[in-house]
Amino acid sequence: MAKWRNVTRIHRAVYRLSGGRLGARLAGIPMLLLSTVGRKSGLRRTVPLAYLADGDDFVVVASNGGQEVDPAWWRNLQQDPQAQVQVGAQTLQAKARLASPAERARLWPLLTQANPAWAAYEKNTKRPIPVVVLGRTA
Repeated sequence: MAKWRNVTRIHRAVYRLSGGRLGARLAGIPMLLLSTVGRKSGLRRTVPLAYLADGDDFVVVASNGGQEVDPAWWRNLQQDPQAQVQVGAQTLQAKARLASPAERARLWPLLTQANPAWAAYEKNTKRPIPVVVLGRTA
């Protein structure tokens, strides 16, 4: 887990320092930076996440690598759905919401086609993996 945290820190730093020119794709998968407010600390937390564009929205998956607990960023958004998203050089404000069952049914095949790891994570965990829609607010 510590190794993964280091990879995340490096990816986040490269993405930011390059203005989104580097790190916006990882192994061919589009990546964004999601900034939330920590539900316990109140501090701003930023993580790189794979995403799928869906119209003007960005769709992310709270897979947490297939672990049995939701990722901290999703727990943060459940408490405060306001977030900042950086996609490439563009930074915008967004509001997060859980995809409806109909949206999830439509999006899940597209998501797992774009990133097959999500299908494997779903098989390895008992919890339903949340599909999160980040809608632009400004």
